Amino acid sequence: MKRSIKYFLSIGLIMIIGLLSTGCGSNKATLNVYNWGDYIDPDVIKEFEKEFNVKVNYNTFATNEDMYVSIKKGGTSYDVAFPSDYMIERMIDEGLLEKINKEKIPNLSNIEDRFLDLDFDPNNEYSVPYMWGTVGIIYNKNLVDDVVDSWNILWNEKYSGQILMLDSQRDSIAVALKKLGYSMNSRDRKELEEAKEELIKQKPLVYAYVGDEVKDLMVGEEAALAVVWSGDAVAMIRENENLEYVIPKEGTNLWFDNMVIPKGGKNKELAEEFINFMNRPEIAARNTDYIGYSTTNYKALEYLPEDIVNSKVAYPADEEIGEVEIFKDPKDFLKVYDEIWLEIKAQR
Repeated sequence: MKRSIKYFLSIGLIMIIGLLSTGCGSNKATLNVYNWGDYIDPDVIKEFEKEFNVKVNYNTFATNEDMYVSIKKGGTSYDVAFPSDYMIERMIDEGLLEKINKEKIPNLSNIEDRFLDLDFDPNNEYSVPYMWGTVGIIYNKNLVDDVVDSWNILWNEKYSGQILMLDSQRDSIAVALKKLGYSMNSRDRKELEEAKEELIKQKPLVYAYVGDEVKDLMVGEEAALAVVWSGDAVAMIRENENLEYVIPKEGTNLWFDNMVIPKGGKNKELAEEFINFMNRPEIAARNTDYIGYSTTNYKALEYLPEDIVNSKVAYPADEEIGEVEIFKDPKDFLKVYDEIWLEIKAQR
């Protein structure tokens, strides 16, 4: 689920690549890619353009919900997008995705079996795995003197003004639900109301609801605790040895980001070439090394430094993850989640 401190640099580089390629001939095919911010090595885009003699238009989104709205309303035809598990389920149900011709993706064989045939797309008819990880708490060992093993610490008044929460309704509501001992996929109005009240109670303690900026804030020691995706934690710990990542004992979210082909795209075959290219072991390894997230491509591990492959943050053993849930599409409860999030964000 996304995201590095090199964000603006990488996006700027990609924009420059796009501008340069525009002047290199109008006969080139164009591939429109829609991805999370800083979720690919920009040199990989450049290499794909050169090898296939195409132009890549690369745009980014901050949340699954932003991506969904953009594709749902149309206007821009994306050829490849990178949604997460529950959003893929919703997009399949609503007919927003093309089936993928797996004969065009021979590098699908490089994906570890445990990341295939998951509930949100049982036969991988519509999606190809990209990255995976957990949601947890990163904290600064010099600023936090309590044991960090529970979501409860994010409600500790001692750390008022030093807590960062994700600006993501599913993730932040999920944290409150797990704190209360409920499922992250709750469709119980009473449980969701309790979660809302917990987040409203917590809000005066929160420094900010954040996205990519969480990395700069934690590395710069401007906050003590933050809810983050594990890949961001890997990137932050690389830059500040005072930071540590934990998965709370109440359990957490196990997430998967996949590549899909939205309906309406004009270059399905080129999109499949791109997806296959992204699953070459050396390309998958370069993306993993650049962004810090965990690859689903087991052959890519051979190309990665030992400190990444052996990282318990990036590649925890099953017993280290503990109780986890994969997000599911709330379907008819989506409106309830939306209303709760609006009420929380409206609090001052």
